[in-house]
Amino acid sequence: MKVNYSYLAEQFANSDPILEDIKKLILSGNFTLGKDLEIFEQKFAQFIKIKYAIGVASGTDALRLSLLALGIKNGDEVITTTNTFFATIGAIVTVGAKPIFIDVKDDYNINPEQIEKAITPRTRAILPVHWHGCPADMVKIIAIANRHNLPVVEDACMALGAEIKGKKMGSFGDTGCFSLHPLKPLNVWGDGGIITTDSEEIKNCLLLLRNHGLKNRDECEFYAFNSRLDPLQAIVGNHMINQVDWIIAQKIKNATIYDKALAKIPQVTIPSRDINTKQVYHNYVVMVEKRDELLSYLLAQGIDAKIHYPIPQHLQKASKLFGYKQGDLPQSELQATRIISLPVHQHLSEEQISYTAQKIAEFYK
Repeated sequence: MKVNYSYLAEQFANSDPILEDIKKLILSGNFTLGKDLEIFEQKFAQFIKIKYAIGVASGTDALRLSLLALGIKNGDEVITTTNTFFATIGAIVTVGAKPIFIDVKDDYNINPEQIEKAITPRTRAILPVHWHGCPADMVKIIAIANRHNLPVVEDACMALGAEIKGKKMGSFGDTGCFSLHPLKPLNVWGDGGIITTDSEEIKNCLLLLRNHGLKNRDECEFYAFNSRLDPLQAIVGNHMINQVDWIIAQKIKNATIYDKALAKIPQVTIPSRDINTKQVYHNYVVMVEKRDELLSYLLAQGIDAKIHYPIPQHLQKASKLFGYKQGDLPQSELQATRIISLPVHQHLSEEQISYTAQKIAEFYK
């Protein structure tokens, strides 16, 4: 049996409705900004239950422009987690700031108990990541931020639809950052990103930052970037956003099947599941013994398992200048040697999930 990690062929098997709307766009000639993008931004804001959504060129730009809109600059420090994708740290570094890495809990997310002691006079923001679609502890993080008058940028690129007590990720911080990359649950036909905020001031700044700083066609408020979300991608987004609730429900269902089956295997450690949170399982990640051997075994059985990721950010070559070393963040370093990601997408059958769990059990026998 084949158990693929990617699902794009199934997701876009019937692309005719999208192509029909793209034909209308071609005839209109409105290839930048425009009505389709405005509609998508409105739909997205309504989904997150927040005032504003601003479409940008990528999830990376969503993070970077958020930091710039909050005034983060050269020499500042931004507290974040080492368990994240490269883009999170890249966004911090490319605005001139220094990432201050914090270790994680057993749910793979930033440990709020370690944030406060990392705050210095140079700290200018906190950037939590909702890793693999599991919400970070935003209640504690926001409380810390408020005590120290620090803005919060949520990296929710993997957490569209995730919630804490009914409140969606991307609505806790000063901004929420989302990716529309093809492997995200709300995906487009290329790169794309979107920023959420309740602040009109931040929204207005972001509109300038994404469009060269232009107040209008002839006047520039400040020199900035070209980071507009293409209307073609907004059209794809307008179709896909109608499927998001179903996609999330299917992935939660699949993860529940995995949890039940893998809980019987002593060599597998399932992360904690907080009953007050809604996880959306961008990736289904567990810790296992003999991880590398298990990965090779699963691949040989036709199961497209992955590792996200074998080297934490603070130990990357690119982070060498920040002075971290092996042993500084022990929990994340341990997880990096034991985590494995299993296919969990919405087009899997129960038979494929059961087959995957069965092969893991067989490996350890």
